[in-house]
Amino acid sequence: MMREIPYGHQDITAQDVQAVTDVLKSDWLTQGPAVPCFEAAVSGYCGVAHAVAANSATSALHIACLALGLGPGDWLWTSPNTFVASANCGLYCGARVDFVDIDPVTYNISIASLETKLARARTAGRLPKVLVPVHFAGTSCNMRAISALSREYGFRVIEDASHAVGARYLGRPVGCCDYSDIAIFSFHPVKIITTAEGGMALTNDAALADGMRKLRAHGITRDPSDMVRPVEGPWYYQQVALGFNYRMTDILAALGTSQLKRLDAYVARRHEIAGIYDRALRGLPVVTPARNPDSRSAFHLYVIRLRLDELPVGRLQIFSEMRARGIGVNVHYIPVYRHPYYARMGFRPTEFPAAERYYAEALSLPMYPTLTDEQQQAVIRALSDALSAPARV
Repeated sequence: MMREIPYGHQDITAQDVQAVTDVLKSDWLTQGPAVPCFEAAVSGYCGVAHAVAANSATSALHIACLALGLGPGDWLWTSPNTFVASANCGLYCGARVDFVDIDPVTYNISIASLETKLARARTAGRLPKVLVPVHFAGTSCNMRAISALSREYGFRVIEDASHAVGARYLGRPVGCCDYSDIAIFSFHPVKIITTAEGGMALTNDAALADGMRKLRAHGITRDPSDMVRPVEGPWYYQQVALGFNYRMTDILAALGTSQLKRLDAYVARRHEIAGIYDRALRGLPVVTPARNPDSRSAFHLYVIRLRLDELPVGRLQIFSEMRARGIGVNVHYIPVYRHPYYARMGFRPTEFPAAERYYAEALSLPMYPTLTDEQQQAVIRALSDALSAPARV
């Protein structure tokens, strides 16, 4: 019997295990040479000046917001089609959060909706201080247009590129920060490469990088030039800001450095899997992911939309029947404003019609580099059967 097929899964090789074992046998388990090595490898891959590793992408988002000065009285805007961390990072800083509806084709922030909302916000005196565009499923947002709007309206930009490690935009690696202040990567096990848990903030701004490094380590510095009192000895350090324990360990960084060597191969395999899905699902009552000519997706997710008006069954039955056959389909995402915590802030689903329609129709199929051809064919058969099954009464 075939094992259950999850929607995402990490790939751990003997080389990864050896990299971690080498750290376990070394003098450093937490803050040693492996973290700066991983940071240098990622910054080199992306062509960005600075990389600041953290214990999660959520932590990286938080310190990125703080480094940009986000605080009480400010606004952070993001996409509703994302995990809650993209919005929560603003609340952690005492700021208020709002959402911009999504594009019905890319499922990223709609540039038209953003322009309209910005014009209204300028009139009302409620412009955002920070915008967090989310590169949903691994495809970059229209960052050139977002950058132009940031200059016009005076907001800062943090790319939530958690899904997009290894993706490209306008021929350049996502994470290069050509059109943003900071970009955030996630290394959760279901992402493109993993450190088990972990994240990273990338920037070309040395001052932002320095601020984020302090914030991830309790606000402590050992650099005499940053201290406000004379150095008392070689042991000396000072806390100069209120920071957090958001540091990545050497164990996790060693795994990340090893995984990074296979990043391009992982993305290529994800494209192969996406192509097989595309061809196999033609003629079925579903919408397959669009391709953006400006972006090469990392294909973190393969999301289809169900043509519910052409189906005898609803999404719940399709989801349940596929799960019963061991296919780990999922739904990405419940719009953030629908969660009770955010609903209490007064958000109304009618404000975001594109996100609402997307959420009603979305279904994520298994997508990861070690998905075998046999497993993928099992997914396709199960989906085809579920789409044509009679409705349960």
